Amino acid sequence: MLRTARRARLCTSLLVLALTLAGEARASEETEHQDPGLVDILEYVSDARIAMRYASTDNFVGAVVDGYETPRCLLSPPAADALAGVQAELRSFGLSLIMFDCYRPQRAVDHFVRWSRDPSDQKTRSRYYPAEDKALMFEKGYIDRRSGHSRASTVDLGLVDTTGAELDMGTGWDFMDPRSATEYPGLTDQARRNRLMLRSLMAAHGFRNYAGEWWHFTLHDEPWPDRYFDVPVR
Repeated sequence: MLRTARRARLCTSLLVLALTLAGEARASEETEHQDPGLVDILEYVSDARIAMRYASTDNFVGAVVDGYETPRCLLSPPAADALAGVQAELRSFGLSLIMFDCYRPQRAVDHFVRWSRDPSDQKTRSRYYPAEDKALMFEKGYIDRRSGHSRASTVDLGLVDTTGAELDMGTGWDFMDPRSATEYPGLTDQARRNRLMLRSLMAAHGFRNYAGEWWHFTLHDEPWPDRYFDVPVR
């Protein structure tokens, strides 16, 4: 009976793996490899702070992520133009946007998938997912095989003051935990105000927030809603 149960679990695991690989193959076939007209955010918001951590080892993978050849924030022109409006309002408060991630090549998303399948790699756990099981990253929605970032109108960002210090948001960027939800109930008053201010300003300029991540915003009227790109960031 035990052998039968083990065989059944093995067959299930193999089936899940086969379906996963098939899904990735389809995603790869549907990905576009021509630059659709990406622009650098600094052409629109010259004083934005750039902290593209996937172009460094300072991220949850703990390595430079595939496709990030340089720490540039690339976006669709409408998304960059909308962020210029956000930055203009922030200047009056002595604040600025800090960009953590912008356009994300599909090959970077594939890198995340490979990372999630390696249970032995736990070197970033204490900082990025201390209370989560790495094997459940897909199930809980922290990682997916497709990302809105690959459509070039989704951004991960925060706020900094005139010294470059990040405002208190309750958690760091890319912290995989329920506490990263924008309206998590256990926040300090200051962190809650900062999150809601950021969401309100972004909404006023056409962005919607992903409720599970205070830093994640997508332009409502994105120009390429059904297109995913795999142009390296260079």
